[in-house]
Amino acid sequence: QVQLVESGGGLVQAGGSLRLSCLASGRTFSSYAMGWFRQAPGKEREFVSAMTRSSGRTYYADSVKGRFTISTDNAKNTVYLQMNSLKPEDTAVYYCALKEEYSNNWYSGWNYWGQGTQVTVSS
Repeated sequence: QVQLVESGGGLVQAGGSLRLSCLASGRTFSSYAMGWFRQAPGKEREFVSAMTRSSGRTYYADSVKGRFTISTDNAKNTVYLQMNSLKPEDTAVYYCALKEEYSNNWYSGWNYWGQGTQVTVSS
């Protein structure tokens, strides 16, 4: 089993920055990738970013490219999401996720999820 715990959400003005953290515990050594998703009120959950653990390749949704950066500290079993130039449309609950097996589809196949952390961007 794997447990994921997010932190770092909060209220920020448009143009500001936040850094989300996700601490993974349990059987994390076999994971293929870690990622971030978000869900805004009344909308479906959407992919934000992912990073493969072995190669460190990163992937981003078009809506956050150039503004968000994903990184990991494997020694600390932690994945981060640095969010800059935040916009009101970035307001959502952000979820950390872990994928155990290889897949070239970042929208499905995630095995574990955190409880989410709220990010609110005011205009």
